[in-house]
Amino acid sequence: MSRVALLFLALAALLAAPLAAQPEFPELTGRVVDNAEIISPEVEAQLTTQLEELESQSQRQLVVVTLPSLQDYEIADYGYQLGREWRLGDVERNDGALLIVAPNEREVRIEVGYGLEGQLTDAYASTIIRNEIVPYFRNGDMEGGIVAGTTAIANHLALPEAEAIRLVTQTSKEANVGSGDGWLVWLLILAPFAFVILVIILASKGGSGGTRYSGSTSSGTSVSTYSSSSSSSWSSGSSFSSSSFSGGGGSFGGGGASGSW
Repeated sequence: MSRVALLFLALAALLAAPLAAQPEFPELTGRVVDNAEIISPEVEAQLTTQLEELESQSQRQLVVVTLPSLQDYEIADYGYQLGREWRLGDVERNDGALLIVAPNEREVRIEVGYGLEGQLTDAYASTIIRNEIVPYFRNGDMEGGIVAGTTAIANHLALPEAEAIRLVTQTSKEANVGSGDGWLVWLLILAPFAFVILVIILASKGGSGGTRYSGSTSSGTSVSTYSSSSSSSWSSGSSFSSSSFSGGGGSFGGGGASGSW
C-alpha cells in the first residue's frame, strides 16, 4: 500500500473518531425514562402524575431518567447533551430540566435549561442533591432518593419566578454565613495553639520581655439549613399523556449540579 493511501486512511480514521465517540441517548418515552430499571411501576406512575401536574400548572418540563451507563462520559457532559437531544422545555423559554441518575457510576445530576438557570441555580441544585437525594442513595434507597429529589425540584419549579429567585438568594446567603462561621470556629480552635507556639519560640530565644495577649471573641452562630418541602398535593386529573409526551424545543447549556454517593 502506498504512503498516500496510508495517509488517507489515517486522516479518515481521525475524522471518523469524533463521530464514533458521540454518546448514545435513550429514547424519550415519557416523563420517567427508567433505563437502569431501578424504579417500580407504582413509583413510576406516581412520578409521572407528579410531573404531568407540574407541566399543567407551570408549563415547565421536568424528566427523570436513570441510565445503566454514562458511556465513559462525565455526567455533566452527558447531561446537557441529553437535554439538547430531547429538547425539553419551551422553545422560547428554554425551561426544561432533568434529574439524571447513573446507579452503576453512583452519580446523580440535576440538569437545568437555559431559561431556568436564574431560578434553579447551580448552588441550589447542589443543595437539593446533597440534602434530599444523596442521603437516601447512601442508605440503598434509590426510589426514595428519586422521589425526594423530584419533589424538591418540582416544588421549586412550581413557584412564581420572583419567589423562586428570592428563595435561591436567601439559601445562598445562609450558606455563605454558615461557611463564614466555620472559619471563625477554626480560628477559635487554632488560636490557643498558635499562642502556645509563640510563647515557646520567645522562651527559646531567651527573651525577657513580657508578652501580653488580650482579645475578646464572640461567637453567636446562627446557621439555617434549607430543607425542601416534601409534602405536596398532586392531582391525577392531568390532560397530559405520557405516551404522547415530547420535548418542546428547549435547549441546555450545562447549568446544574452533580453529586455522588
